[in-house]
Formats: sequence, structure tokens, C-alpha cells
Amino acid sequence: MTGGFRRAWEKLTRTEVRRDRAPNLFEAAAVYVAACAEDDQERIDEAGAWVSPEALSFGVRELACRAVVALARERGESPQTVARALLGLPAA
Repeated sequence: MTGGFRRAWEKLTRTEVRRDRAPNLFEAAAVYVAACAEDDQERIDEAGAWVSPEALSFGVRELACRAVVALARERGESPQTVARALLGLPAA
């Protein structure tokens, strides 16, 4: 990840959730995905408990879509090309 997307991702994943309010599904998704990337089981479990499994799934899916679109724009490629490259799949 490069440029503005990297800075936004780092800021989003480092943001601590305020304890005086319930985290929303996008905060849960951001923490969950970052924890998965860092293999941090404690944070994975914590973020997974903030919202329902369905809400977490929606948030993770939305985060993935936004990330692929941002990378595609940054690279000047199609979202399909970027998604396939991230997964190590051959070009379609």
C-alpha cells in the first residue's frame, strides 16, 4: 500500500476505540482486519465481540471493497486486476 491510502489505513487501524461508547461495525472491521494481518488473536477476539458476526462480515466486506478500489485508483488498474493480484491469482 502506498501514498494516501497507506496513511489512512494506518490511522484507522491505530485508532483506539473510545470506551464510553459502543464501537460501530466499521471500527470493529478495521480493528479485526488489522489484527488478522498482525496475527493478534487477542484483538481479533476483542473486535469480534463488539458487533454481531453478520455486522462484522458486512464491515470486513465493505473494507475490502474500499481497499481494492483505492489501490486500483492508485495503481491505475481495474479493481478486478488488483483483487486477483492481492490473492495471487493469474490475470483473468
